[in-house]
Amino acid sequence: MHVPYYVRALVRSNEIWLTVLAAGVGILAGLSVWVMTRSTLYAHRVLYALHNDGRLSGLTSLSPWRTVLMPSLGGLVLGVFGVMLARRFSHRPVDPIEANALRGGRMSVRDSAIVAFQTFLSNGSGASLGLEAGFTQIAAALGSRCGRLFRVRRADLRILVGCGAGGAIGAAFNAPIAGAFYAFELVIGTYSLVNLAPVAVATIAAVGTAHFLGGVSTTLTLLPHAPLTLHETMPVLVLGVFCGLVGIATMRGVTLAETLFRLVPLPVWLRPALGGVVVGVLALYSPSILSAGHAAVIKVLEEGLQPLPLVLLLVLKVTASSISIGSGFRGGLFFASLYLGVLAGSLYGFGIAALGVGGLSVASCAVLGMSATAVAIIGVPMTMTCLILEMTADLTLASGVLLASVLSMLTVRRLFGYSFATWRFHQRGESIRSAIDVSWLRALTVGRLMQREFPCRPADMTVGEARQCCPLGMGPLVVLTDGVRRYRGIVLVSEIHSPDHPPERPLEALALHREIMLLPGMACEEAVHFFERAEADALVVVENDSTCRIVGLLSEKYVLRRYAEALDRTRRELAGEARRV
Repeated sequence: MHVPYYVRALVRSNEIWLTVLAAGVGILAGLSVWVMTRSTLYAHRVLYALHNDGRLSGLTSLSPWRTVLMPSLGGLVLGVFGVMLARRFSHRPVDPIEANALRGGRMSVRDSAIVAFQTFLSNGSGASLGLEAGFTQIAAALGSRCGRLFRVRRADLRILVGCGAGGAIGAAFNAPIAGAFYAFELVIGTYSLVNLAPVAVATIAAVGTAHFLGGVSTTLTLLPHAPLTLHETMPVLVLGVFCGLVGIATMRGVTLAETLFRLVPLPVWLRPALGGVVVGVLALYSPSILSAGHAAVIKVLEEGLQPLPLVLLLVLKVTASSISIGSGFRGGLFFASLYLGVLAGSLYGFGIAALGVGGLSVASCAVLGMSATAVAIIGVPMTMTCLILEMTADLTLASGVLLASVLSMLTVRRLFGYSFATWRFHQRGESIRSAIDVSWLRALTVGRLMQREFPCRPADMTVGEARQCCPLGMGPLVVLTDGVRRYRGIVLVSEIHSPDHPPERPLEALALHREIMLLPGMACEEAVHFFERAEADALVVVENDSTCRIVGLLSEKYVLRRYAEALDRTRRELAGEARRV
């Protein structure tokens, strides 16, 4: 089903109409955030018997039995729901980053709605995770669906996916600039002037929708403080490194928790229930362990905590978030990373004060730590810089926030190499590091590029016989085979006609690259490495390693040309040069 042709033609040919469509995607994103947020808050009120409008993580105490029981019940429902899904669907939902990197922006609204519902079950029951995985997923899928209804170009479809995800983040935090940078850094993979209009309009529309519905988050406020000076640069640098290490510990904790839960002799569908029990027990210390921790961030900044509670909450929150993901709950670490950052930054502030390093207040360290830790885990420095500045409306922290974020990012890249999203891809065996479209390159397989007609000769043919049937000028090489077309090597035609070889010598004695072969399923990039290692101009493609039956021939020159063409196409699409024809 598509919209009428003349409407589609407007969007495909005019960037203004594409921007109008992006605004519609932003409205859907804002609506998605409002529905999920309100539904989750209502679930908290019902399940935890809250008699006010306070958020779960901002409370000082909860009923102990509810604190332990509700996450476990939520995990049980989630596990049973997962069994029902597994019986009906065998595929895995595609998230916005993967969709833009490998699938040209194509996402399933049905699968994304399931992910959003699972996220609601997880956060609504108190799992120590955020809602952002749910509403960015469904908002991005709605953007993808809108793009397919209008049959937009591949590059434009990827932008609409970014509009949905960025709009959702902007609406959740009342931060349109941060939402736009989230789309550029994490979902689209790059920034360009051509992409700015639709993404910016989408995030503004999303925030406006959330305002209209009354679902915008509270802005953070800070006490008056002196602007950062050059003298405080070194403490900020060290804070960035410290928060980077906290982020690495969190991501490693998730992997460790998943490994431990796989060792537990329980059915997969019971693991979330067990994880819920553990999270509930940890939350007996403080309700701020539950849910994402947005209200807890405000509470720490406004009221402050002493060092010992900060240490305990930091360890418990990292553990609870790791267990929540490791046991099978659905959700993200964006919101949770903000709370972890406030705790880590506050703890760092007390540390430098105890060492007599003046200048930075505990509250300032908390805000800087919030940005740096979120960058370490999510991998979006400009997003977090803009988010902190929009949430606090305090430009005096701008240089410090940016500096701490950059140092945190460098620490993670040097010591770990992944953000949380790309780390999850790595664990699944995917090699993508961002949302930049690499599907063009992956489509260039050896099987698609190889030539199927090429000169073959028996390996036992003599040089004299070959000189008669392989004259100079026929081509650069000859492929040697046995009686059942198995590969026996490559011989250069120039070598056949060399006077150094007697006529009675068998061709097999001149064969090159006998052990180096390509397979049809190899990616173009992998084939290039084979050519470099073999120092060959051409290599044979075989059916598989066991039979070595020849199916084609591939030259290095042709591979490099097609590879360069694909890279140039990707570059032009990222820059917006090839969008309008």
